[in-house]
Amino acid sequence: MQIAIKTRVRLNNGVEMPVLGLGVYQMSSGGQAKTACLDAIAAGYRLIDTASMYGNESDVGAAVAQSGLDREELFITTKVWNNDHGYDRTLKAFQRSQAALGLDYIDLYLIHWPGGGLRKETWKAMEKLLHDGKCRAVGVSNYTIAHLKETIGYADVVPAVNQVEFHPWLFQNDLLEFCKKERIQLEAYSPLARARKLDSPILERIGSHYGKTPTQIMIRWGLQHGLVEIPKSTHKERIRENADVFDFQIDDPDMKEIDSIDNERRVSWDPSSVP
Repeated sequence: MQIAIKTRVRLNNGVEMPVLGLGVYQMSSGGQAKTACLDAIAAGYRLIDTASMYGNESDVGAAVAQSGLDREELFITTKVWNNDHGYDRTLKAFQRSQAALGLDYIDLYLIHWPGGGLRKETWKAMEKLLHDGKCRAVGVSNYTIAHLKETIGYADVVPAVNQVEFHPWLFQNDLLEFCKKERIQLEAYSPLARARKLDSPILERIGSHYGKTPTQIMIRWGLQHGLVEIPKSTHKERIRENADVFDFQIDDPDMKEIDSIDNERRVSWDPSSVP
């Protein structure tokens, strides 16, 4: 087994979270997700990100059980989906996710989508789960600055994490700076833009300079901006490639050139339309 990726970030409640993990969105249950998780753990990953909507929580739990690692070595994230918003429904959704994962606790529980109308009730349930020791940290996903300001206005506990789409073609710098100011860790899903832009001449040229692939440049760029990143792959070689990003540093001029790629191009949903 490869040495574990040790680099972590301290969340606003003191919990330490790995800066690189495996996302399992659209991985099929019944084998594919479990295999990818085990390959990632063998490659040194200690963060795995799933969600009730993905339908593969049981595979993630099976990989945790089969890994041979002590539970505290792994950081497991799951999320409450839109149709489970509301105080009581969120608590019941958490119970279902916990049972599917087969874990005594969840490291990070997120509101998957801002939804509408029941955000406050949902967040209060998240705070109860935290206070009851059911999870170590709670946060949100796909929240804009407006959604975060609303939450902070009624929250007893400020979200520890905001997980959003973030990559060079969607460099959400205003959101990044707001989260830094409020001590909310920004986490990037689709940090590789779903592999749609890996032939970028800029990334290829910069990658050649550092002896790295465009994929590795994109991941390293996000890490240097202070993000936690969860690239998805079901291929063992790519899982390993995505983790080989801790032995170099992108120079400032190259970072700024990658920043300039931004054209507000999303590969996922746009949460700015959510009231």
